[in-house]
Amino acid sequence: MSHQPMTFFLIATFFKGVEFIRACKAAGNTVLVLTKKELEHDPWPRESIDEMFYVEHDANTPENFQHIAAGMAYVMRSRKIDRIVALDDFDVEKGAFLREEFRIAGMGQTTARHFRDKLAMRIKAAEAGIPVPPFSAVFNDEEVHNYTQRVAPPWVLKPRTEASAIGIRKVHSAEDLWNILGQLGSERHNFLIEQFKPGDVYHADSLTIDGEVIFCRVSKYVNTPMEVAHGGGIFRSVTVEFGGEEENAVQALNTAVKKAFGLQFSASHTEFIRSKEDGQYYFLETSSRVGGAHIADMVEASSGINLWAEWANIENAKAKGITYQLPPVRNDHVGIIVSLARFQHPDDSSFHDPEVVWRLRKDHHIGMIVRASTRQRVLELLEAYAQRIAQDFHAAAPPKDKATH
Repeated sequence: MSHQPMTFFLIATFFKGVEFIRACKAAGNTVLVLTKKELEHDPWPRESIDEMFYVEHDANTPENFQHIAAGMAYVMRSRKIDRIVALDDFDVEKGAFLREEFRIAGMGQTTARHFRDKLAMRIKAAEAGIPVPPFSAVFNDEEVHNYTQRVAPPWVLKPRTEASAIGIRKVHSAEDLWNILGQLGSERHNFLIEQFKPGDVYHADSLTIDGEVIFCRVSKYVNTPMEVAHGGGIFRSVTVEFGGEEENAVQALNTAVKKAFGLQFSASHTEFIRSKEDGQYYFLETSSRVGGAHIADMVEASSGINLWAEWANIENAKAKGITYQLPPVRNDHVGIIVSLARFQHPDDSSFHDPEVVWRLRKDHHIGMIVRASTRQRVLELLEAYAQRIAQDFHAAAPPKDKATH
């Protein structure tokens, strides 16, 4: 057991994790942050950062990993690094590579693959008996042909390592599939094919320590991420009924996923779909980080748990061998709504219901979190706000093929 300060090396090539950085520093640690040079002037909490380092490129390629490792080796000549934490999905591979390279405790590359590679996720989940939609790698022509004969369309062709719904394409026939695979050329192996199952999509946002899920908040998207990404829709999510069938089913599956994938200590964001056809819950994807789209703000409004800060506290406790204590948890019904806006600074003052507890302040965006005594009231507000935002504020952007800052 040690209460001595430690040095945490945080990787964040997207601007995020401010609360993690502050909590890590508040625990008495030295905090080093690696980010992209283009994010140098973003509003990082400089008072909680001892040193910042920059990379020009954030690609997860062997060449870039070697460049980052060379920089890390130079840093470590004069500084002892105790822990490495990747704050974004795209940084998980970098963190795992550096831990392996410098023999630093934490998630290695094999386990990290289960939280980044959608094909690895599905194979691991299926091996553990967790329901997944019928899927296939697209490496081999015969296997792809057999899949198209065995599994009815439509299908979705998914990038194996992109986040959210980025780069997903819906495919309605084998002919279309072969055409797309031909267009992908040498990039084809970076995709997988999966049966499209219409249904409700849930997200479980949780904290794990010593392999046990100690906190989990279950919510349901009003519009699925794919609908928002490809249809220019308005993002909405709402907590499910506490103690209800949906929460119990999703929490049980979330625990099974974490156990099967070997997650020991981290925050995580995991998605499931409940098929409209058969009513069964299926695993979609997971990650060893806090969910995006301000889901962390939604979880905190509902539970009082700041996922970023508690993740930092868990990392600190594990590094020092001390006991971690989860703060008290509330169970309040909340919902979030976020949309692109055609105004740089949209005026949201007309949304003045007392249930509004958080407002998004970001150029060309409008968003709110509402909290109410009943889930029905949350849904009523989200529906009314969606109609007003669609009419008076909403702007749509073309779907992203690749993740950008």
